[in-house]
Formats: sequence, structure tokens, C-alpha cells
Amino acid sequence: MITGKTDSEETAPEKRSDRLRVQDLAWVAIVAVLIATMPETNYNAIILLILIAAFQIAEPRIQLFSSPHGQAVSIVFKLLLSYVLIGYTHGIDSYYYEFFLIPVVSAAANLALPGVVLVTSIACLAYPSFLLPIFIDYDLFHLTPDQINIICLRVAFYAIVAFAVYQEASAKRDETRRTQLAAERLAESNRNLRRAEATLRRNERLAALGQLTAGLAHELRNPLGTIRASAEMLSKPSTQQKPELMSEMSGFIRSEVDRMNGLISSFLDFARPLQIRPIASDLDALLHGVVNEQMKRADERHVRLVTDVKPASLSFDFDPDLLRVAVSNLVQNAVQASHPGGEVTVTGREDHDNVKISVLDHGEGISRESLESIFNPFFTTKPEGTGLGLAIVAKIIDEHGGRIEVSSETGSGTEFELSLPKVNRI
Repeated sequence: MITGKTDSEETAPEKRSDRLRVQDLAWVAIVAVLIATMPETNYNAIILLILIAAFQIAEPRIQLFSSPHGQAVSIVFKLLLSYVLIGYTHGIDSYYYEFFLIPVVSAAANLALPGVVLVTSIACLAYPSFLLPIFIDYDLFHLTPDQINIICLRVAFYAIVAFAVYQEASAKRDETRRTQLAAERLAESNRNLRRAEATLRRNERLAALGQLTAGLAHELRNPLGTIRASAEMLSKPSTQQKPELMSEMSGFIRSEVDRMNGLISSFLDFARPLQIRPIASDLDALLHGVVNEQMKRADERHVRLVTDVKPASLSFDFDPDLLRVAVSNLVQNAVQASHPGGEVTVTGREDHDNVKISVLDHGEGISRESLESIFNPFFTTKPEGTGLGLAIVAKIIDEHGGRIEVSSETGSGTEFELSLPKVNRI
């Protein structure tokens, strides 16, 4: 039994194809030429040539021959077929002596060095074996020195081809092994990177939770202080004798409770994980809907709202409910920042593979120092603000895979631009 394992034998065999390959056509053509140019009619040789070609074509499609033992069986079978073919075509004088190269090359390409040496040695001994008396009648055949030289050259040629092919195959196997090792190291690095990213995300979530909790506690402290002071005033006998003062203190308490409730609701909206449900929606309808919702607030401040969407029927995949919240927050902020008689422009347009939504006002603008913090939770420059509106906007846009940019100049106004990727453009 031929032994020896290559480095590639540990890997799973490749999926074998049933389709006709170029090599198959080449074998058919080679056998056809050999039969057509055969010096004599030899039906045994014709059958053996067809068997060898058929086996070469069938071997890659038979799962058995993909294993180390299967490869050994295949090489032994090729040795036998080649030996019988040479035997049926005049033995030592056979014009098919090169067929021993088929098992030799197969061994060199697939086996380790001991297996290659063994198969090559068998081939080198098998060919001269036709000089044995059972094959030759030495009363009629006389072996000349020139014939001996030719036989030795043919045997040496088997060995030369075997080790030349083995050297190339071994280099390819070494290269494959290095590539596999590099791929394994890369895969391990990727796994480590994913673990590090998961740890970083957990730490970031914990840090963000700490920041949010601290911000919420800070924001709740002021209304709680007002409620406490109002409650203490209500508990005083002197206050209880003044209905107007009691009503005022009760109003303070209700107002601060409402403020706390709104703050907690905004906090929950921001902290709650978003579930984006994108559907094909019309951006023009969404922007006009937001403008109509904010129209009353704009009229109260004498601010004009303008909408411009190009093209008019701009549809793409997004979550209409969440994007409405984001745009509504921006428009509301723009109206509040505008002077009486001012104008807020809401535009939507295509930009290659993205859709851009812009909200522009001509109000007081945002200072350079504040621009760096406007998307941070609980950052606000408005006394009545919660500081969560823009943080929620940024979160919604980020979940859509988009980005938000802001440009502002103090005294001239502010522009927020949302950039969203188009998906399944309609």
C-alpha cells in the first residue's frame, strides 16, 4: 500500500463537479489521436487507452478518490493499466512507454515525498521488468548496448519528471499552507477585534448611561427644589390663610410636575432602543406634513414656513414615523430661533446615492462653542428646553445609516442637513 500524507490532506475535499471540463475534452482528443495513429491494429490497446481516458475523466467526480487512501488506490490502478497497456504493445519496445508518467505525475502532485519515491521506484522497476524471460524469447531477441542506454534514459526520465512535478507541487502546498495560516491569523484577529468592539460598546453604553443618569438627575433637581419649596410654603399656617398664594404654589407644583413628566418622557424616548422599519415612502408628503403640524407655532411667532422638494415625487426606503420626529424637532427649533417676520426653509433633494433634507433658519445662530455640544444629551441653551431633542434627531439619523451636519453663524442663522442613503429607489 502506498503511504504518505501531504499537508493539504487535512483539509476537507473540494466539492466535485459533474460538468464537462476542458481536461475531459483533452483526454478524449488525445485518445482519439493515439488510436488513429496506432502503428498496428491492436484491440487490447484500444480498450486499455479508452479505459485510461475514462478513468482520468471519472476520477475527479468520484468522492472515494478524494481521500488519502482513495488517492493511493487511484495511483495503483493507473500503474496497473499502464503496465498492461505497455505489455500488450510489445513490452520493452512499446510505443506507449510514456504512460507510466500518468501514475508518476499523479503521485508527485498529491503525495508526500515517501509516496512519490515509492511510486517512481515501482515505475522505474516495472518498465525494465519486460526484459524478464517470461516476456522475451532471448533466442530471437538480442539486447544491444544502445537499447540498454535507451531503457536507462527512459527510466531516468520517469524519475526526473516525478521530482520536477513534486518540487512544484510542494512549493504550491507550502504557499497554500502559508496562506491558510495567514487566513487563520486574520480570522483570529477579526474575532479578537469583534470581542474588543463588543467590550467597547458595552463600556460606551455604560458610560452613556452614566452620563444620561447624571444629566437627568441634574435636570430633575431644579423642579424638585421648586416643588419642595412650594410644599413648605403650603404647609405654613400663614399661607393657608391666603387662598391666592396657595393657588399660586399649587400652580408651581403642577407646572414642575408637568415639566418633570415631559423630561422623563423625553429621556425614555432617547434611551429606548430604536427599531427602524423602513418602507417605501414619499418624502414630499412627509415634509409637507411636518410643515403643516408646525404651522400654528410658526404663525404665533410670525414666521413663514417654505417647503421645496426636488423631484416632487421623491420616494425611497425610510421609517416615516421616526424621520417625521427628527424633521419635526428641527423645524420646531428653527421656528423658535427665528425672529418675527423671518423664514424657515425645508428642502429635500437627491444627491447621487443619498437624499438630503435641509432645515434653514435666519435666526440668532449658534455659537462656535455650543456647536460642539448641541448633540449631547441634556445640552440646551433654552430655559424651557430638555436638551434631548437634537440628541434624539442624531440617534434617528444614525440608525438610518445617515449623517447629520450643522452650519451656523452667530446672528445669521443655522442650517441642519440630514443625509440619508437611498435604498431600493422607486
